[in-house]
Amino acid sequence: MKTEKLTGHMGAEVRGIDLKQPISQDLAGALREALSVHQMIVIRQQFLSIADQKRLTLVFGPLMRLPYVQPMAHDSDVIAVLKEAAETNVGVFGGDWHSDFSFLENPPAGSVLNAVEAPQVGGDTVWASQVAAYTHLPDALRDIVEHRRAVHLGAPYGVKHAPPENARSGGSIKMTRGDPQADIERVHPAVVTDPETAAKALFVNPIYTTRFEDMSEAESAPILAALYKHATKPDFSCRLRWQAGDVAVWDNRMSLHYATNDYDGARRLLYRTTFERSAPV
Repeated sequence: MKTEKLTGHMGAEVRGIDLKQPISQDLAGALREALSVHQMIVIRQQFLSIADQKRLTLVFGPLMRLPYVQPMAHDSDVIAVLKEAAETNVGVFGGDWHSDFSFLENPPAGSVLNAVEAPQVGGDTVWASQVAAYTHLPDALRDIVEHRRAVHLGAPYGVKHAPPENARSGGSIKMTRGDPQADIERVHPAVVTDPETAAKALFVNPIYTTRFEDMSEAESAPILAALYKHATKPDFSCRLRWQAGDVAVWDNRMSLHYATNDYDGARRLLYRTTFERSAPV
């Protein structure tokens, strides 16, 4: 196994392994270490089956079934991230900077995406390292977020703040809306620590974070805006151009990600699985 960085702060390509074969304990440990160091890893030209993908996912943690997104009919652990060629001028699943479902009491630890069909151009995914974002925070912002907790709300899935129809993801991905449970405020540290490396990362979410626990939304808004602008700098990011057969794994708590929506007229299909671990600290 060889690992090559993709950018200065985020992402690495792992080479020299075949994930269709059984994964030894040594290889599993090396993959976990690579993910902790780089926050996102990609292994190209694997062409995994669903069983292969689930075996890889278990390397990083127990499988987690995501709420609010309809899974595949024959496997509740897998989501088909699909946009058909005919779906044009619509929103795309994950089409804003975010970490997944941070409004849950125990947000996902990370996910695996397995590319089945990719456009010839477009449909890239972009990640931003929140370890780098925290490391390079201006002192004034660091002083604010250290030892503070942020409030997260599942507004897109709740009753009070559901997005307009034209801003929602395309029709091939079925979402559950109107759940009062998603309107319950949940609190997480604004800075979290990786359990393996002890690295610190900024943990605020442009979609789901509404305020800091000891501040109003109005007081929090300019601070959060400054944090989001800083956290999504191109300096901290890595853009992956998908090819069929590619597999990417990312740490959902140590990074943000963004799905580009620039491939109208082309079909894009990736299978997604998610893993969990204990709540953020």
